[in-house]
Amino acid sequence: MSITNTISISAIGQDSHRFEPDDSQKPLVLGGVAIPGAPGLAGNSDADVILHAITNAVSGVSGVNVLGKISDDLCLNRGITDSRVYLEKALETLLADKWKLTHVSISVEAKRPHLSAFIPAIKCSIAELLSIPENSVGLTATTGEGLTAFGRGEGMQAFVIVSARKDAF
Repeated sequence: MSITNTISISAIGQDSHRFEPDDSQKPLVLGGVAIPGAPGLAGNSDADVILHAITNAVSGVSGVNVLGKISDDLCLNRGITDSRVYLEKALETLLADKWKLTHVSISVEAKRPHLSAFIPAIKCSIAELLSIPENSVGLTATTGEGLTAFGRGEGMQAFVIVSARKDAF
């Protein structure tokens, strides 16, 4: 009989972007899902604040920063603006050290658009991207009572905590 010890870890990620002008044709993408009712977010990529925050949290587990030099190469040099690709690159860094994500908790602050109707689709998309069950994805949204630029409708921000585990030996 062999005994396996498991190591667990959690890491936090954050991202924020300002909205494009209201007449912009850039779509708003959150968690890999196109969301109607607001302009897209400003950035070189699709500026998906949820996937960027998850990518940053994954980087907190692996110690390899993907947003920055790696994503800039993908976006600016190769024309890849889909944040799902950046997240895939971050997930590859976990596999190298045998980490497996077990849970993700996401909090979005934004005045617009109202996100409650889109939460199931976003959770489904994230579960698929992370290869975890949908009930292992938590997603909440708040306006923050208008106390910040995000709560006043100037942009969006997301905070994420990921949990991961691996066998110690």
